[in-house]
Amino acid sequence: MNEEIDWDPIHALVRQVLRQGAPLVLTDDVRDLLRRTAREVALDAADVSTEASALAVLRECSRRITEGSNRLGDALHRMYRLRDKGDYDTARQEMRDVLSVEVVPLYRQIAQGQLAAMADKP
Repeated sequence: MNEEIDWDPIHALVRQVLRQGAPLVLTDDVRDLLRRTAREVALDAADVSTEASALAVLRECSRRITEGSNRLGDALHRMYRLRDKGDYDTARQEMRDVLSVEVVPLYRQIAQGQLAAMADKP
């Protein structure tokens, strides 16, 4: 990914709207944030033209970020533990398992990087 990802603004919007119940106010900035984040989480054709559709995009972006982060974090923890024990085959499989289901490009890039780092290991 070429551009720097900053998910702090989307996390703030999720807290405000989805957790605290504030209304989703569709300003140009909010629409831009939702479109940008949708691209960053591989959510194509994100419709943010209405409050209902923008809310659906916000929910899906939040879900992909949270679930992907949890999935990758858990897999990395297991991978490091396995790698440190010398079980490179199973450690690599942890990253392959992430790649088999993950759609968020950033998380895929991290998993691929971990696989590449173990490529010359037994």
